[in-house]
Amino acid sequence: MDIKIGYYMEVFIQFLLDNCKPFFSSISNFIEKFMLGTESVLLVLPPLIFIISLTLLAWFFTNRKISLFTFFSLLLVFGMGLWISFIQTFVLVIVAGFFSLCIGIPIGILCSKSKHTDKILTPTLDFMQTMPPFVYLIPAVMFFGIGQVPAVISTVIFAMPPAIRLTKLGLNQVPKELIEVGNSFGFTPFELLLKIQLPMATPSILAGINQSIMLSLSMVVIASMIGASGLGSNVLNGIQKMEIGVGFEAGLSVVILAIILDRITGNMRFGQKKHSK
Repeated sequence: MDIKIGYYMEVFIQFLLDNCKPFFSSISNFIEKFMLGTESVLLVLPPLIFIISLTLLAWFFTNRKISLFTFFSLLLVFGMGLWISFIQTFVLVIVAGFFSLCIGIPIGILCSKSKHTDKILTPTLDFMQTMPPFVYLIPAVMFFGIGQVPAVISTVIFAMPPAIRLTKLGLNQVPKELIEVGNSFGFTPFELLLKIQLPMATPSILAGINQSIMLSLSMVVIASMIGASGLGSNVLNGIQKMEIGVGFEAGLSVVILAIILDRITGNMRFGQKKHSK
């Protein structure tokens, strides 16, 4: 028996390409303009202003050690001549993380409210998390071509599941007693969600934000294979040309960005700063 699942998948993708091209073009144009605008603003901004801003953000959410690390490590990236690539990667991660959360958190809320939706989406999320990330690049390139847009789309798909799962988990762990209290006060379902459930689920949702950002960053090098610019492209060039120094410097910059974003997003408590030294 020869079951040609791949053939039917190709037919399905070709059907989408033939009938939904305007839809994909509009998505591509929107994401491209959004990324170019964000990237232009950050590149026009003097590097020292960006470094100080991110340092203050790290100090506000974490502690003095992490803020000092942020300041001097970003100066190191600038000194290595990788600032433009660093900003391009930063924008890719932030934009992909932003869209992952904008889509994932509402879906997580929906899954916590509807058991039928949860049963349908759970296998889909399992599929999304276990599928090798390289596979996402194929349809992304077919739908959106080469460049930053397919890189963002594939990164969003790869990074979205933690936001959905951890949002759903946080909402499901809200004590039933609190929900009963809200009902006794006559809260509508929306008021109950806004005033009780979401505040109680905040730690889990923030953990989902952290994981989505980290997964977005893990796609940087992979996305460079379909034309995404940034540090991943530098790493890929270092591998292809066997230039160890180029690859090491770009890889070190990726690690620096990962540590900074992990510490900031991992310690977010809506402004409740940790006072460890």
